[in-house]
Amino acid sequence: MDKFSFGRCPRIVFGAGTFGELGDIAGGLGRYALLVTGASSLRASGRLSALVESLERRSMRHFHLVVKGEPSPELVDKAVREHRGLGIDLVVAVGGGSAVDAGKAVSAMLPLGAPVMDYLEGVGNAAHTGVKLPFIAVPTTAGTGSEATSNAVLSRTGPGGFKRSLRHDNFYPDVALVDPELALSCPPAVSASCGMDALTQLLESYVSVRATPLTDALAWSGLERVRNDLSAVCAEGAGDVEARAGMAYAALVSGMVLANAGLGVVHGFASAIGGLFAIPHGVVCGTLLGEATRVNISHLERTGARGEEALQRYARAGAMLSGWLDCDVREGCGILLDTLDAWTEELELPRLGEYGLKDSDIDAVLEETSLKANPAALSRGELKEILSGRM
Repeated sequence: MDKFSFGRCPRIVFGAGTFGELGDIAGGLGRYALLVTGASSLRASGRLSALVESLERRSMRHFHLVVKGEPSPELVDKAVREHRGLGIDLVVAVGGGSAVDAGKAVSAMLPLGAPVMDYLEGVGNAAHTGVKLPFIAVPTTAGTGSEATSNAVLSRTGPGGFKRSLRHDNFYPDVALVDPELALSCPPAVSASCGMDALTQLLESYVSVRATPLTDALAWSGLERVRNDLSAVCAEGAGDVEARAGMAYAALVSGMVLANAGLGVVHGFASAIGGLFAIPHGVVCGTLLGEATRVNISHLERTGARGEEALQRYARAGAMLSGWLDCDVREGCGILLDTLDAWTEELELPRLGEYGLKDSDIDAVLEETSLKANPAALSRGELKEILSGRM
């Protein structure tokens, strides 16, 4: 067995009803909290009021920051300017991946008070000290796995835009509180794109050139949950807490494995596209996963023995996701592609063109796309084939 390392994890509190423990957990980490939330469901459900009351019973004071859409450097800088010096000693983010990423970035930048752009990968050139405020991540969707990663993704959309990470080993949340009940009101389209994002992260990590036995075990357990629960939470099982728990677990471990094994070309595309167009991250990943996997497999089949291990991994994943356990490598890869195509159609994942991406934009996207830890060294022509297939 080759040498490998595995980064730290947050303290994980998982299970239905655990949101009720948040006040006690927060009270053990600070006395003056900044609550970072998404824009909708938390307030409508009454859970925000319940959380505030829980904090007040513990004599905790708080401010509230609402995040609409994917977080930008400007949002983080504004939050830091408005809240620095107010005695805040804890950040609690409750929401989708955008709220969690925003909270993670604010917790990292409040002690510094500097522009976050200076510290973004590929944008700034300053090294963060790693000092941050205690941070609790509470996801309300099952997708990005940001509750278990050490980076916060920030973006600026449009010409010259970017999607980059603020990253440090100290930026893992102190606590990840994962209550599947929080996703019960998640609309089908959001459940679908988030679920496909988690699937993408699990599959890309499983076939990554940096995969390890530990990330394999976690990724496999997450893929099993996707197999069992993805379709259900997007349809008749939307109100089923057990199905929601399965996808919440899948998203959580997808964050763990991506932080340690890395991701592939789908997320290389997502970073590039997210900086140019206002397309939800989960939509980009979900709509490209089938095409990217098809092109990866085709490339690996042409490389002979060098691509055999990755093909075997794709085949094993295909066999498990479909339930067809008795098949060879070629059959398993074909079954995987059929399964991904079926989910893409069943979940009605939109094509990129529906968000304004045109054939004339492909070259600009390719200029910013990296392969990350992809198992196949794809050519520019192969990358173009992936995009063209989902225009």
